[in-house]
Amino acid sequence: MAIAAVLVVVPLGFLFLLSGLVVNLIQATFFVTVRPFSKSMYRKINRVVAELLWLQLVWIFDWWAGVQVEFFADSETFRSMGREHALVISNHRSDIDWLVGWILAQRSGCLGSALAVMKKSSKFLPVIGWSMWFTEYLFLERSWAKDEKTLKSGLERLKDFPRPFWLALFVEGTRFTQTKLLAAQEYAASQGLPIPRNVLIPRTKGFVSAVNNMRSFVPAIYDVTVAVPKTSPPPTMLRLLKGQSSVVHVYLKRHSIEELPETEAGVAQWCKDVFVAKDALLDEHNAKGTFPNEARVPLGRPKKSLLVVLSWSSLLIVGAFWFLKWSALLTTWKGVAILASGLLLVTALMQVFILFSQAERSKPARAAAAAGQKTE
Repeated sequence: MAIAAVLVVVPLGFLFLLSGLVVNLIQATFFVTVRPFSKSMYRKINRVVAELLWLQLVWIFDWWAGVQVEFFADSETFRSMGREHALVISNHRSDIDWLVGWILAQRSGCLGSALAVMKKSSKFLPVIGWSMWFTEYLFLERSWAKDEKTLKSGLERLKDFPRPFWLALFVEGTRFTQTKLLAAQEYAASQGLPIPRNVLIPRTKGFVSAVNNMRSFVPAIYDVTVAVPKTSPPPTMLRLLKGQSSVVHVYLKRHSIEELPETEAGVAQWCKDVFVAKDALLDEHNAKGTFPNEARVPLGRPKKSLLVVLSWSSLLIVGAFWFLKWSALLTTWKGVAILASGLLLVTALMQVFILFSQAERSKPARAAAAAGQKTE
């Protein structure tokens, strides 16, 4: 990490990690003292507590880097956002698609109840992964033999969720890269399927299981398409931390879950058809540089995340001042060494966080195609 980047990342890292540990401690306290007696009350409390952490990342996106989100949706979709449970599916092209989803959830008033299906290793990530665990994210091992029961039981637990939630599922199974696209095209050609150009072939087992288990209490599927104009650099976590802006276009279409076929094969085909349509929509975006203008909806930039970050900053600065004064760490070489070690630790943890958010390394085309074939 460059020195200039470190000078930016370390202060933000201290703010996020220290406040995050406080949030984790609060979550753990309520998990032990409230959840055994009232899961509903715990979820209502945790929704507010989790936002104290998530809003810091929203602030980095909105106010520090000033990323512009242009949102497109029809009036019915826009009116429904934040007022109902929804299963969210999206293309997975950017390193920070999950954060774009949080932006939409925050604008809809359900950031604290935004959930996702994640890889199991995510929950071990300090602060953010721990908070996701307390918030009931679903963690899978990417092995359907192991994940089928885990996914089903996790979805069953959401039946009595007290507030509208969004559950995000990246059905492509991995982030988009050119190598993976070539593998998907090779596989599609061998199977007589439509050749994708901007998306990967969805892996439908998880989606089918989600629909089957959520039909009775989730009324809608939100089909999200994320695109970055050719005139804008793609957003990454490192660019955001360095305060470098980008432009992101998001198109959202609501589908009533009642519209989906009843059979598993029919649901799987519906998902594939949605991604064929998404591919065509991205072709149109690539040609015109935008989604249909008549569907553009202003999202605004709420000040709530700004107020949360200012509050955390003031609290931690005052706390750090009194701690240093009480401990006298800066008056001895041993104390200075401890502080220097803390700086290195924060730098290392932020580097882990940045690497975690970056696109996965591509598999060789044949291996990726074989993996896609096994998981469909």
